[in-house]
Amino acid sequence: MPTTKKPSCEQIIDILPGPFVIIGKDYKILAANRAYQDHYGVETDNLLGRYCYEVSHHASAPCSQHGEQCPLEEVFSTGKPCQVMHVHYDKDGNEEYVQLQAAPILGDGGEVMYMGEYIQVQAQPGNGDDLLVGRSPAFLRMSSLLQRVAPTRSTVLLLGESGVGKEKVAEYIHFYSKRRNGPFVIVDGGMLGENLIESELFGYEKGAFTGANSRKIGLFETANGGTLFIDEICELPLALQTKLLRALESNTIRRVGGNEYIKVDVRIIAATNRDMQRRVADGQFRQDLYYRLSAFPIHIPPLRQRREDIIALAEHFLTSLDEGTRHVPLSSEVIEKLLGHDFPGNIRELRNTIERAVILACDDDLTPAHIVLEGGDALNSEEANVRKAAGHLIKRRGRLTEQMVLDALAQCDGHRSRAARRLHVSERTLYRYLKRMRID
Repeated sequence: MPTTKKPSCEQIIDILPGPFVIIGKDYKILAANRAYQDHYGVETDNLLGRYCYEVSHHASAPCSQHGEQCPLEEVFSTGKPCQVMHVHYDKDGNEEYVQLQAAPILGDGGEVMYMGEYIQVQAQPGNGDDLLVGRSPAFLRMSSLLQRVAPTRSTVLLLGESGVGKEKVAEYIHFYSKRRNGPFVIVDGGMLGENLIESELFGYEKGAFTGANSRKIGLFETANGGTLFIDEICELPLALQTKLLRALESNTIRRVGGNEYIKVDVRIIAATNRDMQRRVADGQFRQDLYYRLSAFPIHIPPLRQRREDIIALAEHFLTSLDEGTRHVPLSSEVIEKLLGHDFPGNIRELRNTIERAVILACDDDLTPAHIVLEGGDALNSEEANVRKAAGHLIKRRGRLTEQMVLDALAQCDGHRSRAARRLHVSERTLYRYLKRMRID
């Protein structure tokens, strides 16, 4: 009888509809299906033996050295599958958010021989305004934690000063979770009184109290199948903390004035700018609820700890304002002034500063005179470091010229994202220059 030839590895993985790649412990690609080759624009002859981070990240070092969680390193160290979010570059050099599902491929003795990685491209939220902006080491360390926890069901506790963007981080976690198609509901624990916050969270039955003329569905039920973000969690009264703990542990809630327990499927993300451990020690916050909420705490760094992101954030805010785009990129003088400020109000203060500057500039060019800062312009204790950082960034940035753009595109074979990195501007900034210059 004729023997049946077994299918090759390449024939098997070509069955998968999305990009799939097999990588060795040395980060080198051993096999990739047709979908992977098409997505990254590399044929087999030019793909095998190349480093995975070179193809997908356009980088010269593993992603772990740039602040991301490396699935290859995790798979080889733990021997278990993992799932992370990354930023990749497609065949046209455009940034894209991808979900990586990595799993070990074992040898006969049970040792990890290779890693198999399946790649799912994620649609970006809205027009990109909801994406977190930054590439500083502090930001990337936080992003790595977000990538780990977003796909899970874990409760997350966001810690950080006022204005650091806790709500945006919560939105990011929700969007990159399996609940992204469910509701994202926000409640501010510090905005309502004790009675109102309870009825807002849990709802009430008709006749529960004076004025309750009909049944009201609470935010827990509204968020069913999605995420409930409780901001200023420390402001909740103790009695309500007890009821919240019961809801978290039993996945059931009871409306005010009601007898029936209602099953809910809600992921909780809580946030505070207070010292929660001190609140627990002072008896102002339940210890058991604190432990329940802090299963995965994430500290969001203040803006002064991520100065490298200030200009990227400022230009991001400019693009969202009427007449703001024409001020991008910022001048060297404006950059120096922004980098010399402490921003105690963090990202919220920066956004307000940029919005005010655009209004003051009106039809003129945006200058340092339009940057009105709170409580002085510079940090005395860090003046030398600030000036050094400002000088370095100004040297890299400056004003783009048509020739600089053309030279960068020529050196990068027309790849926009590579050219943008060479010019030290965002891809969106470069795109606006090309549009202004009418260059395809």
